Amino acid sequence: MLSPGVPELSALEMLATVHELGSLSAAGKHLGLSQQAVSSRMRALEARIGAALLNRTPRGSTLTESGVLVAGWAAEVLAAAERLDAGIASIRSDSLRQLHVAASQTIAEHLLPHWLVALRRQQEAAGTTPTVVELTVSNSESAAANVRSGDADIAFIESPHLPPGLSTASVQEDDLVLVVSPLHPWARRKSAVTAAELARTALVTREHGSGTRDALEHVLTAAGAPPSVPPLVELPTTAAVRSAVAAGTAPAVLSALAVRDDVTLQRLVVVPVRGVLLRRTLTAVWLSGRIPPQGPARDLAAIAARPLPGATPVKPRT
Repeated sequence: MLSPGVPELSALEMLATVHELGSLSAAGKHLGLSQQAVSSRMRALEARIGAALLNRTPRGSTLTESGVLVAGWAAEVLAAAERLDAGIASIRSDSLRQLHVAASQTIAEHLLPHWLVALRRQQEAAGTTPTVVELTVSNSESAAANVRSGDADIAFIESPHLPPGLSTASVQEDDLVLVVSPLHPWARRKSAVTAAELARTALVTREHGSGTRDALEHVLTAAGAPPSVPPLVELPTTAAVRSAVAAGTAPAVLSALAVRDDVTLQRLVVVPVRGVLLRRTLTAVWLSGRIPPQGPARDLAAIAARPLPGATPVKPRT
């Protein structure tokens, strides 16, 4: 532990400048201080060190032998401090140029590309170096775990079950839709599927830990119709679920974002559901603090909270 007699770096810088330039007035001019201010601070430095550093005469002031000795040591300390400062600046610069993002599949495939383009345009407009983004795509549970382990600076998840011990903020609302193959009987039914019917239907779903699956189970349970049968098939990706549904395996509930193209091309049919609001909140997750850490993580979270331009809802068939 350093003793109380060790001066601050600013005081050592002033002493070294006096030694280098040879006078208090020259040092003051270089540091943007008056001669009187330099003289006052030198007295404070002498008091802290406990030794005279200046010979004061009517013709000016010069360093004493002790002053020269301390100024030499100060130069070494200041050189080390400059290396430290440069190193910290380098680390800070690297952290601003790199961003590790984890995201669940629907967000990663359908929203994050738009957010990253907006982030790059924002940085280019500000004249800053664009951030290099490293993306990990997984389910919501794994994405949050990546933040907890330090493998991701920020994550975006779809699950309604917010991870304990981490900071979170809602960024978007996402509609879920019930989809079937055009050959499925529900594609031609006249009435909407009820929450109770949906709850007792074996669906094609994602794996445990998936935000889409968690959100469906959450909204059905909240509507008083918790799922009463296990899934017919569990698959690891949204694309696999869509393919299974299109092949006529069973219905599925997926993000409207994920099925937009399939519905447009009539590979899938959206079936209306009544008695439950199939909607979920998309959430940003970071390690700690009221808002994400300053830099690209915070900027990306702010961009994610903006409405996506040109978004149109996917409507059930009529």
